[in-house]
Amino acid sequence: MANDNKVWNQNDAIPSLVQSKRQIERYGLDVDAQAILVATRLLAAGTRLGHASEVHFARFGLSTGRYRVLVELEDSEGEALPSQLAENLGVTRATMTGLIDTLERDGLVSRRTSAQDGRQRSVVLTEEGAKRLQAMAPEHFARLEAMVGLLSIEERGVFLDLLGRVTQGISALTDETIEPDKPAGESRKKQHRSKG
Repeated sequence: MANDNKVWNQNDAIPSLVQSKRQIERYGLDVDAQAILVATRLLAAGTRLGHASEVHFARFGLSTGRYRVLVELEDSEGEALPSQLAENLGVTRATMTGLIDTLERDGLVSRRTSAQDGRQRSVVLTEEGAKRLQAMAPEHFARLEAMVGLLSIEERGVFLDLLGRVTQGISALTDETIEPDKPAGESRKKQHRSKG
């Protein structure tokens, strides 16, 4: 863990601003090199964070997705419909089914007929699931706090604001089409007209 505490040097990060400018020039694009640099570093950080998250939750016999299901159930008074869980966590119903199957196999959740709608089966946080969350909480939250420990309280506030704004822009990666000739922040989905 000795390397985990070294101070981050912006000049050592890959890609660099020079690399971003070179790529943009190579492709003859009219885009902001710094915006591209921020986005590519954010993608790289997301990849590293995703991997670190899986390593972290594996300590507790979970994955990131399974942990999120348990927390969502805990926040829903211990019971929710699979469709609600999928929507709240932003995953497909098929993905949610796989997460629930594994959690049920491990005894952390169970399924039962929904009290709200007898035609559906809800997912229930078991006593064992609640105990797992309780047991992991001290180490889990200590590690989360340490992860952002190099940021001051003020910096964390700014970061949360910036993160919220960047999160709003994520749809630029998932929209079917965007207009590449629009200035930064003004890209809009092209409207498709149906023939009929």
